[in-house]
Amino acid sequence: MRELWPWLTLIFRRPVRLTVGGLLILATLLSGMGLLALSGWFITATALTGLLLAAGVQASLNLYVPGGGIRFFAVARTVARYAERVYNHDTVLRLLTDIRVTLFRQLSLSARRQRSALQGPQWLSRLTNDVDALDTLYLRLIAPAALAALVTAMLVIAAGVFYSQDLAIGLLVTLLPGFLIATLVVYLRTRHLVYRQTDARERLRTDVIEHVEGFAELTAAGRTGKHAALCLRQADQITSNDSRADTRTGWNLGLAQVMVNLAVVLALWMGLQLFQQGVITGPVVVLLPVALLGLLEVYSMLPDAFARLGGTLASAARLNRDCAPDTSPESDVRQVPLDSHNALELEQVTIRFGDHSPVISRFDLTVGTGEWVGIIGSSGAGKSSIAEVMAGLEKPASGNARHLPAAYLTQQTVLFEDTLKANLLIGRPDASDGELWRVLELVAMADRFTHEPAQLNTWLGSMGSQLSGGEARRIALARVMLNESPLLILDEPFTGVDAQTRDRIAAAMKQWLAGKTVVSLGHAPEALPASDRTLRLS
Repeated sequence: MRELWPWLTLIFRRPVRLTVGGLLILATLLSGMGLLALSGWFITATALTGLLLAAGVQASLNLYVPGGGIRFFAVARTVARYAERVYNHDTVLRLLTDIRVTLFRQLSLSARRQRSALQGPQWLSRLTNDVDALDTLYLRLIAPAALAALVTAMLVIAAGVFYSQDLAIGLLVTLLPGFLIATLVVYLRTRHLVYRQTDARERLRTDVIEHVEGFAELTAAGRTGKHAALCLRQADQITSNDSRADTRTGWNLGLAQVMVNLAVVLALWMGLQLFQQGVITGPVVVLLPVALLGLLEVYSMLPDAFARLGGTLASAARLNRDCAPDTSPESDVRQVPLDSHNALELEQVTIRFGDHSPVISRFDLTVGTGEWVGIIGSSGAGKSSIAEVMAGLEKPASGNARHLPAAYLTQQTVLFEDTLKANLLIGRPDASDGELWRVLELVAMADRFTHEPAQLNTWLGSMGSQLSGGEARRIALARVMLNESPLLILDEPFTGVDAQTRDRIAAAMKQWLAGKTVVSLGHAPEALPASDRTLRLS
């Protein structure tokens, strides 16, 4: 259960909302049980009064008080149910916000190579299935289990106070096993099976997405049928395991309901004995058994919730593992360089991924404030790796990296599914529309959007799908150039841009970025803006 502890701590940061939500659920349960119990008492009392009158015995019954009580419980149950649904669903949405914010914060603190190890379908599973498994933890499992235990204890105590101690002990002997069967036993019987299902579903999702995305390659290789058969076998195995888990859950649900019904029979049998002894009246005999029937509502929710607990634990374990902070040995990384005249200093930097050979070994570089430096090299020479160390996204295996705050243009162009303006404002949220148009002019994109009806509010589509590769690259470059950081790291800044446009942008960059330090990386000097000096990685 230790996997859940960080998320339970997060959930219980809202004790007032959780308490109010639990009280609303309790009010709903008690209103339903009160409605059943009072209705049973009223029907029995009415029947007995009618029999007495038919036998010529004088008898009377107050119809108004119990009738009013029945209407009260009926209305209270409806109102409490509606309020509970609205309030607790709002609580779940707030908890979902807390979980996602915490998750994204942890992701930002984890090592980039750790995040890069997961594929897109795996991240989809983390951000949907795994998060969903945690955000309903309170409403589906914690609150119903706690309230079932509380209501069970209340009925046992009421039986001891208003009926007899023997009846209370009998109810405890029957209801406690029923509660354990609906919770702990079903969890123990399904935890390993459901735990494995979480990873199996992720593997199947990954294979299906790869099948769709790589259909052309699979067809060309003649592997379409075999890969589809693999997906079908995985799906069949998952379905089979789901069926086994559902069967075990169903048996536990049935056994739990049997125990509750045994408690009902026991309460009725011992109640009749108390009636014969003159301890209680006839209508009171049915009061407790009918109230116990109300336990079926809450007990029926528990087996399914606890059958999923194994999957919830698997989701929590995966999120804890994949979002763990970087625990690698820390290098001496500082925001301010040792020399106030420098913007960037790399001393004996070695970059290594895992147990592989170093990508960069004992690399030294000093970049003065306001200096423009170009770094060129062939594919695989380590340009992007050294750029990530310069930007502070990666820590070197050894050596020191010290730099001013940096803005980083990654090698891969990333635009969000939003408007042009929203994408640009990521670089500088307080930029005015005039500044946005000026930077668009600088990257030769102003004319492209001047003729658009929405202009700055033009929708760029998913990953900038409404733009060509070169256009998307220039938007990303404009976003970085808007940033006020004194150091800019530009990895392949002109990818997809023709030579004439590239020269035009490079000339305008000098004036726009005057006084800033720029380190650009590419395959050749002509692919970079004019630099004060150029280094070649070999």
